[in-house]
Amino acid sequence: MSIDQNLITTPVTAGLLRGHLDVEETAHGLLPHRLPARARRQIPDDLLSVAEAQPSGVRLAFRTAATTVFLDTLPTKRVYQDFPPPPDGIYDLLVDGRLTAQATVEGGNLRTITDLRAQTAEFTPGPAGTARFTGLPTGEKDIEIWLPHAEITEVIALRTDAPVEPAPDRGRRRWLHHGSSISHGSNAASPSTIWPALAASAGEVELINLGFGGSAQVDPFTARAMRDTPADLISLKLGINVVNSDAMRLRAFVPAVHGFLDTLREGHPTTPLLLVSPILCPTHENTPGPLMPDLSDGTLTFKATGDPAETAAGRLTLTVIRDVLAGIVDERSAEDPHLHYLDGLDLFGERDHAAFPLPDGIHPGPEGHRRIAENFARLVFADNGPFARTGRLPGPAPR
Repeated sequence: MSIDQNLITTPVTAGLLRGHLDVEETAHGLLPHRLPARARRQIPDDLLSVAEAQPSGVRLAFRTAATTVFLDTLPTKRVYQDFPPPPDGIYDLLVDGRLTAQATVEGGNLRTITDLRAQTAEFTPGPAGTARFTGLPTGEKDIEIWLPHAEITEVIALRTDAPVEPAPDRGRRRWLHHGSSISHGSNAASPSTIWPALAASAGEVELINLGFGGSAQVDPFTARAMRDTPADLISLKLGINVVNSDAMRLRAFVPAVHGFLDTLREGHPTTPLLLVSPILCPTHENTPGPLMPDLSDGTLTFKATGDPAETAAGRLTLTVIRDVLAGIVDERSAEDPHLHYLDGLDLFGERDHAAFPLPDGIHPGPEGHRRIAENFARLVFADNGPFARTGRLPGPAPR
């Protein structure tokens, strides 16, 4: 008899999931979403529809004595027409908080991007598959399986050699974070090593990651979703997507940020709230968007196409964004002592970029994600940081 036939099958329910805001029942199982249905109905483009359905930060969490764990899923993988497919997404299995094993799932649906600039795509259905973990430590333990951060993943069933139950509540604070593709995990090595996941581990908090590739656009529906989500800590990493999409001018951006913060405060009037500006990105430091992809040498890189001279007319750059966000927090914090600001250059500045250059000109690689997480934990979760049990942000780190 094969090992598969001896396993206990447990359908995946919402009670086994962490880090999501909604679930959708499909013909195969459950599809985790990182925005609720009301917000999804207001999404204006495919870019965010895909990004919020990619389960960055979403994980199964259960307690079991099993040493064999199979997870049946149906992934939807993104490929670019005329280019080799990327590697299969990685599933990280953590035992009692430690990364213990990794697996992939072959097959699945394909979403072929036919025009990168227009984000047009063709869909090809494919079969479900299984992430297989064997030889796990014996005895009762807490297990988390972090789903691939860049693959839409329908979760179907757990198959184990011992019963499972949802992981107990360990009383950790809930950290609700919103950001761009870097927060989503672009170029990270695996789902539990994106910078928000690493920072959450260091800070011993439960992560809800609303990092949306290309889509941190100060959207009101995202603000309302965050307003309505229970959280002990909230952070916003804003700016880069507004610049690289050339979505706003200065006149629109300032009141949009104020409106986003006002909406959050409707549901979280005294929750520690950290506004984070963009990390160093030479591509956009002083050059406005729009950002254009470049596949000319067979790899994906990016270039800014705006005119730096037009910043005088309200075009946005990262330098402008940082000044604006710092000013907004300075103005509001007189009446909102729980609002804090963190300069993105203190997370990843010139010295960090010199050590770990951005591989595609926009996103950090695995080492960069780790550096950002280390700096965030040191500045924000430390005893005198804004996400300490009590405290405020220390002075800037040396660059």
